[in-house]
Amino acid sequence: MGPARGVLLLGNGAPWEAEALAALDGAAGLVVLKRCLDVADLLAAAATGQAQVAVLGAGVGLDQAGWQHLSGHGVAVVVVEGDQPGVAERWRHAGATVVSAGAAGLVAAVREASSTPGAPGAEVPSAANDAPRRSAGRGRLTVVWGPAGAPGRTTVALGLAAEAARRGADPLLLDLDPWGGTVAQHLGLVEEVSGLLACNRAGTALASRFVSHQRRAAGLRVITGLPRAERWGELRPGLVEELLGLGRLSGPVVVDTGFCLEEDPGAAYLGRPERNALTLDALGAADEVVAVGSCDPVGLGRLVRGLADLRERTAAPVRVVVNRMRRSLGWGEAEVATMLAGYLQPGSLHFLPEDRDACDRALVHGRTLVELGESPLSKAMARLADAVIGEQAPVVARRL
Repeated sequence: MGPARGVLLLGNGAPWEAEALAALDGAAGLVVLKRCLDVADLLAAAATGQAQVAVLGAGVGLDQAGWQHLSGHGVAVVVVEGDQPGVAERWRHAGATVVSAGAAGLVAAVREASSTPGAPGAEVPSAANDAPRRSAGRGRLTVVWGPAGAPGRTTVALGLAAEAARRGADPLLLDLDPWGGTVAQHLGLVEEVSGLLACNRAGTALASRFVSHQRRAAGLRVITGLPRAERWGELRPGLVEELLGLGRLSGPVVVDTGFCLEEDPGAAYLGRPERNALTLDALGAADEVVAVGSCDPVGLGRLVRGLADLRERTAAPVRVVVNRMRRSLGWGEAEVATMLAGYLQPGSLHFLPEDRDACDRALVHGRTLVELGESPLSKAMARLADAVIGEQAPVVARRL
């Protein structure tokens, strides 16, 4: 007989749970690794890579992102029907093995499922399915990234989102910087509750509450970021995928990310999220990445190294923006283009001028460049938007 197959159990206190625990733990070739407290606990346990099967009650609120998380770690799902036959049928449609409450049938189903982990189905029966299918989102996803040193990621993200709004779309600006996002401060939303943490707390009810966690500012839908950088550890796995899917249902999405692209391989074994998962998940889902660097020698060096790392994190096309161009450095756009030639696709390089007056006025008044009227920076941002977002037909908007 081969090694024992690991089982995770989440019954939410259902009457059958105690019997199932005893039957599974006493069955040859099976071992219950953990009796999980909730879905977050289940996902963290699955990430250790030690389990092959998760046994769930039919009423457990596992959403599509959670299902994919389990599948990605090789964990099959067995659902105990209990007293919810209608929900169980939807689990079958999603691809789970469904059994009636009873020790003998459960043990046999777990043994069979442990040898053939399933792939995620079309839908998972949870509260999230009361909303439109997430995969049906049509809005374009633009992720703004840049290396350390404050090269202007938030300025570019705000500028692109504001230009999309000016052109008739209903963009969502999403602050996913785990190291200190400032979208809220730029838009004068300092006193608002963190939209990101509110979405995180919504759990499986996120789809129905998503609109209420957005703010309207400068014509944009906004999900504000972490109020303090150390609170990144509160965010649950799969949150980014849910937010992006829901956001794209109503229009284009622009994401302001963090600078760091490093993975944390020890996170899964410690049962905690990766700090940079917010950035990496967004990059992995992007339709296009806008990489921002500053034009000074330090900034360009960081940008070049970052572009090399970025190739390993996303398959999306990368557009490079060199920010704060100024004569005092002694070189112009042609010289910078020559420096970066080996790291770019043709036609993917753009420049934004140093325009401290416009940036200061926008920040002090909590406005976007579009709202403040024409300036050297706003004109250059509009040209960048021509390349990134064009004149896209807006998705039908869902206004607050």
